[in-house]
Amino acid sequence: MSQTEPEAPPSLYAAREPIFPRRVSGKFRNLKWVIMAVTLGIYYLTPWIRWDRGPNLPDQAVLLDLANRRFFFFWIEIWPHEFYFIAGLLVMAGLGLFLFTSALGRVWCGYACPQTVWTDLFILVERWIEGDRNARLRLHRQEKWDVRKLRLRMTKWISWFLIGLATGGAWVFYFTDAPTLARDLVTLNAHPIAYTTMLILTMTTFIFGGFAREQICIYACPWPRIQAAMLDEDSLTVGYRDWRGEPRGKLRKGEGAENLGDCIDCMACVNVCPMGIDIRDGQQMECITCALCIDACDDVMDKIGKPRGLIDYMALTDETAERAGKAPKPVWKHVLRPRTILYTTLWSLVGVGLVIALFIRSDIEMTVAPVRNPTFVTLSDGSIRNTYDVRLLNKQGEERPFKVTVVGDEPFLVELEAAEGDTVMVPADTTFLQRVYVVAPAGSQSAASERVDLRLWVEDMTNGERVYKDTIFNGSAN
Repeated sequence: MSQTEPEAPPSLYAAREPIFPRRVSGKFRNLKWVIMAVTLGIYYLTPWIRWDRGPNLPDQAVLLDLANRRFFFFWIEIWPHEFYFIAGLLVMAGLGLFLFTSALGRVWCGYACPQTVWTDLFILVERWIEGDRNARLRLHRQEKWDVRKLRLRMTKWISWFLIGLATGGAWVFYFTDAPTLARDLVTLNAHPIAYTTMLILTMTTFIFGGFAREQICIYACPWPRIQAAMLDEDSLTVGYRDWRGEPRGKLRKGEGAENLGDCIDCMACVNVCPMGIDIRDGQQMECITCALCIDACDDVMDKIGKPRGLIDYMALTDETAERAGKAPKPVWKHVLRPRTILYTTLWSLVGVGLVIALFIRSDIEMTVAPVRNPTFVTLSDGSIRNTYDVRLLNKQGEERPFKVTVVGDEPFLVELEAAEGDTVMVPADTTFLQRVYVVAPAGSQSAASERVDLRLWVEDMTNGERVYKDTIFNGSAN
């Protein structure tokens, strides 16, 4: 009696089937080309833009100067204590993402996401080298590695690697002077961190854009799962008008098509999809609303003499109206509704607040830290002296004289360590630590009290701008 071998349990993992999108032309594809060119141009060229800030400051227009803990953006200079500007920009970016998603679905993913932009670039290079979809499929299915396949694959991979290298190189240029770093990189004199960062970004760009592609969007990115909370029945997303296209079927000569819909099941929408999905199956998490399927379907509809829009940007409310034979809402009614108006208002308020904060901020700043050991000193004449560490920030591009004064209920004397009188020269565009002595005359109420409120003023003697900080003066009764 023979024993049968037990059946192996079914696998829960499906191996990835590479996707080879077919070339397509149309208004949405052209829009993606424009956005790709603009975003890549901004990324690669911005570090090389020069901006004159004076002799003591870097002349790179956009620079994240970690060594000096500052961020330069053209005429704007952000110091570490002004990080709220960066936080505000992040809030604006989040609100903008919510706004566009609630209005137009995943347009960020489909048009401007770095993963989408670089994947588009890699696919473009792949198409130039290996040919369009059918040629790439044949090469992929060819098991034998002959000279032609090896040549095409090596050319493609080297091109991808160079794009990744340019990507990693452009990134490190944002953190130091680009021409200087470029020279150091070529002469092998750059810091090892620069080479390490470039290598990491080169390989991640090479792998993500060349091999992982849609897998990053489906499995690594959290946005496909978050977007459900951002969409509603009035959000415009890419959809298929099945009430018009079904039942689908091939057009054949000599056969009537009275019982068929407009969809001829040509698979054009599937063949151009970078995510490898069939939009006719309904809205799916993988869809990035890139609208390439709209271009492909419209092209087919033109060829067979059918009206465009079988696949189009549409909302769930449009589907209900069209099925009932009514006209859908105009696009502006989908875009301008309470939810998007609320997001736009919040986004605008944050932006206006940042602009106001940028223009009203002072060019000089100060912090005051009382020296606690000892809290006060009794001088030989009976007067009481307190010591303060005052940190002065001069945001100007030149050395400025700063005058320190004190305001209280009684007159105080001010002395500056290693400075003449009550004025100190603060170097250009730097933070300067100055020790300040405040003295209450002998017999005064402030000298005999336990604690007195005090206000330290700093005045820029060049332009008259003033700032102050409140602190405490400790008397002999403390």
